[in-house]
Amino acid sequence: MDKSEKTEVVLLACGSFNPITNMHLRLFELAKDYLNGTGKYRVIKGIISPVGDAYKKKGLIPAHHRIIMAELATKSSNWVEVDTWESLQKEWTETVKVLRHHQEKLEAGSCDHKQNSPVPERPGRKRKWVEQRQDSSQKKSLDPKAKGVPQVKLLCGADFLESFGVPNLWKSEDITRIVADYGLICVTRDGSDAQRFIYESDVLWRHQSNIHLVNEWINNDISSTKIRRALRRGQSIRYLVPDLVQEYIEKHDLYSSESEDRNVGVVLAPLQRNAAQAKS
Repeated sequence: MDKSEKTEVVLLACGSFNPITNMHLRLFELAKDYLNGTGKYRVIKGIISPVGDAYKKKGLIPAHHRIIMAELATKSSNWVEVDTWESLQKEWTETVKVLRHHQEKLEAGSCDHKQNSPVPERPGRKRKWVEQRQDSSQKKSLDPKAKGVPQVKLLCGADFLESFGVPNLWKSEDITRIVADYGLICVTRDGSDAQRFIYESDVLWRHQSNIHLVNEWINNDISSTKIRRALRRGQSIRYLVPDLVQEYIEKHDLYSSESEDRNVGVVLAPLQRNAAQAKS
């Protein structure tokens, strides 16, 4: 397939990144190789979007630290970047709204590009025809499926996918919008059966063509939870996180027994909001 005929994709990863690990970065590389290898897509950018403090997750350190660590981790990458929009929201923001935000940014950028491009006025044609053509192109650019506008797809691990089954953690309509309107790139891991999970979910099964499962053949069980546990016990985390991230953690003494008690007893924001809406 010609390069111009391939669908351009922006990979968006949402999560705590508490802290960001080498495995988080590895997900982007695996997903990029997979999508590019299909011959249908061309990955042009990756975005890391740390969740805001209002998420209220146990042990979640302040967002500004997590953002800085993510920026340090992606310093050497020429295609993965950090976006602060989600983390700066005063209230917890649903993942589907974060996806919509980034898709709309891409559409607006495409619209601006078309507006700035001169439209040649053909001899004998009225100016009104040219203006109508410009208006038409602007309307088309607002369509998320419009040709030439990159598509945002959600990048995640198998544990993220399986969280769809946790009662009140996700609204069913949000799950539908994520898989139907955007799509999911899920990197599997040992001990999970993502394919079975999709089979057992009517919503996921209905939109399975828009869910891409990527196998990680090189076993890697690094997780932020295990990183924090090692730090609390005074153990080395070298080679588990980027060196710059390790240095930042040590410099600011970020993870301890005290930090792990942050938000203890506080109901996770999505559980609190969705449970309240279910009762109303």
